[in-house]
Amino acid sequence: MLARTAYWLQWWRHFGPASGSAPKIRDKLARYVLTVFCYGTNAGPTQVARHMRQNVSVHELSLAGNQHITTDKLNMASADVIDMFIQLDLAHVWGDVSKAGVDGSQIDTWENNLLAETSIRYSGYGGIAYRHISDTYIALFSHFIPCGVWEAVYLFEGLLKNESEVTVDIVHGDTQGQSLPVFGLAHMLGIELLPRIRNRKDLVFYRPSSTVRYQHIDPLFGAPDKDVIDWKLIENHWIDLMRMVLSIREGRLSSAALLRRLGNESRRSRIYQAYRELGRVMRTIVLLRFLSEPELRESIQSMTNKVEAFHKCSNWLRFAGEEMRDNDPDDQEKLIKFNELLANCLISIRPWTSRRWSTFVCRHSGRGIVVPRGQTAKASLMAWLSSYMR
Repeated sequence: MLARTAYWLQWWRHFGPASGSAPKIRDKLARYVLTVFCYGTNAGPTQVARHMRQNVSVHELSLAGNQHITTDKLNMASADVIDMFIQLDLAHVWGDVSKAGVDGSQIDTWENNLLAETSIRYSGYGGIAYRHISDTYIALFSHFIPCGVWEAVYLFEGLLKNESEVTVDIVHGDTQGQSLPVFGLAHMLGIELLPRIRNRKDLVFYRPSSTVRYQHIDPLFGAPDKDVIDWKLIENHWIDLMRMVLSIREGRLSSAALLRRLGNESRRSRIYQAYRELGRVMRTIVLLRFLSEPELRESIQSMTNKVEAFHKCSNWLRFAGEEMRDNDPDDQEKLIKFNELLANCLISIRPWTSRRWSTFVCRHSGRGIVVPRGQTAKASLMAWLSSYMR
């Protein structure tokens, strides 16, 4: 499957020496496909070379992985697979390309490296593979981050660095994927953040004014003399907020660096207070929508299940070993992206092998006939992957 997608899409063309010259390799397609399989499954050059019966050496695989392939080149290769996938009719049956989910999965590592630490949340030692997964199941971007960091810090970084043609307007996540400044920054970036928040009943619903009262839902809101939106603060710093957003859009400022600065320790910063106040507005709106719209709750749960399904598929592809056997942070990031590219190739091959079903869906959708959900479920991608893995 990996070789087939490489032959059809030529995603390996992005790989090569850092000088930009053409790689001096006899069979470039086969070498790069083996390299992606080697690192994507966590087998390593030694094991793959041994099982290839001397058709390729350890040096040839490690040379391609270390000197010909970088994280940026892996992002471009994965973007080729994503762009092809979203053009298929069957991919749009599985979900909406404008939606994405974010979540992390704990990866075991060696102890003596810069990113590894003990995670109470995941009950393990290592780092987190933080992924942006499309509603169509395919991965848009991946990070390798420490366990102790608040995951929402990297929420926008993956969306802005995504090399594919997919534009995400709605983002779902969990409690780790949100905070008041994150809600505010998401609104400024034109992204609708709809997370699944733990302990929602303990959160404060902020009033637009101290004089506003509601007939049926007033007990949900906070005290009129305390939990009120400070619109004047947002207005006074609106230009500063827009300046930061434009800097992020133009690549002059990292969204992750900004959100790290806008942590709880920045309470005296007026910029932090303005983003927090705007976040209170957006979070209150999201909480009210969550209570009143069953479809929204179903959509959030469905997206969460798809992200978890991708994590399971990704872990299964790392069948050669669960522990990441490298201490270099750059190489750790590459291993995550190798695995992402391998998983995306596996996912994208499904519509090609279901041409009869794809033709059926396309034909009936063109006539205005809605395909029943029960029949669509028969072509469920993760159901196929689960049976394939078994």
